[in-house]
Amino acid sequence: MYQLISPQTIIQYFGDDDEEMLREMIQIIIDTNLHDLKQLKQYYDNEEYAVIKKKCHKAKPSMSYVGAMKTRKLLEEIEGNLENSFDTYQELLRQIDIIEQELKNFLKSI
Repeated sequence: MYQLISPQTIIQYFGDDDEEMLREMIQIIIDTNLHDLKQLKQYYDNEEYAVIKKKCHKAKPSMSYVGAMKTRKLLEEIEGNLENSFDTYQELLRQIDIIEQELKNFLKSI
């Protein structure tokens, strides 16, 4: 059912005893981390690699929290080769779209 996220991992990190907190945490990930990652193209255009590195680094724990380990690995690849990472960023964007949809579906299911 899910390609990139793991509901079991989400529940492991956030617990299932406080549904409201679980919903809030997932919404924060969508609104901040995923949103920030979608906006990285402007930093690539301006060759602001330090900003790209910072935003990727900040998003890595959230990817672990939702079980998106393939996406976390992409973030690590971008961090490790910033100046040659635009193609990897394109793949990251594709995965972010999937993660966002999967997280929204997960929220509907709880």
